[in-house]
Amino acid sequence: MRSIYALVFAALLPTVALAEAATPAFGPASGPAFGPVAAADVVFDDQLYVKRPVVVFADSPNDPNFIRQMELLAREYDRLAERDVILVTDTDPAARSEWRLKLRPRGFSLVIMDKDLRPVVRKPLPWDVREITQAIDKMPLRRTEILEQNPAGR
Repeated sequence: MRSIYALVFAALLPTVALAEAATPAFGPASGPAFGPVAAADVVFDDQLYVKRPVVVFADSPNDPNFIRQMELLAREYDRLAERDVILVTDTDPAARSEWRLKLRPRGFSLVIMDKDLRPVVRKPLPWDVREITQAIDKMPLRRTEILEQNPAGR
């Protein structure tokens, strides 16, 4: 009897593998890859309680601080994605984006916001992802999210 079960299982195994390959993946991995989004492509108010904006401003895409900041962020996109971050970039002051009008940066600026679209941290120099995630993890809304994900951690 066991040999019949083993035979049936062995016969169905390739079918299961094919079905998994044909089934579209759902969940966080199926969305678009995490990366910077131009300020002109993101509506400020649409992010309310949906994403946690991290906004990088510069007067030019050639600003050394902007280039350094983007290099630091690119190393650990996954840690930012875990925290529901949307990475918004604005390197054109002449375009007067909605983000620039509301946050009023001067030159290079890193602005970390909570999901209620309130600026929490403003920095005139690049920060690494560790510093950014530590600042995010101290925010009240993020602490609530952490407790909801792990209620035993109280």
